[in-house]
Amino acid sequence: MATNQDKKSEAGSGFVYLPLIAGWLVPGAGHFLLRKWGRGALLSASILGMFAVGIAMQGKLYASAHDILDMLGLAGDLGNGLLYIVSRAAGWGADQVTQTTGDYGTRFIVVAGLLNVISAVDAHNLRTGRKAS
Repeated sequence: MATNQDKKSEAGSGFVYLPLIAGWLVPGAGHFLLRKWGRGALLSASILGMFAVGIAMQGKLYASAHDILDMLGLAGDLGNGLLYIVSRAAGWGADQVTQTTGDYGTRFIVVAGLLNVISAVDAHNLRTGRKAS
């Protein structure tokens, strides 16, 4: 019978940051690496859905930060990982919000990024054994 210490040492072996990095780059990928299929699919669908709705609503993608609120928005956008990078390269997202729905879209994009960061940290905690599945 494996003790709690054996489980923690088993969970901590190998490159423990892989689920964190993969989960940040691609929503849900950290959980997929850990074979948490349901949780990974739910997080992936939620984050991708919120990001897509934000882009469809002409939400702003922050490219630079001029004040504290822009810095927070940029940090939230960067939390989307490859979604943000691909969207900026493709020219998606508004540079300036011109409609009321665009303001809501901007919030959807930022919240998707923040949820993605939380998801990646959760995958890392599962990998290191700090959190039970």
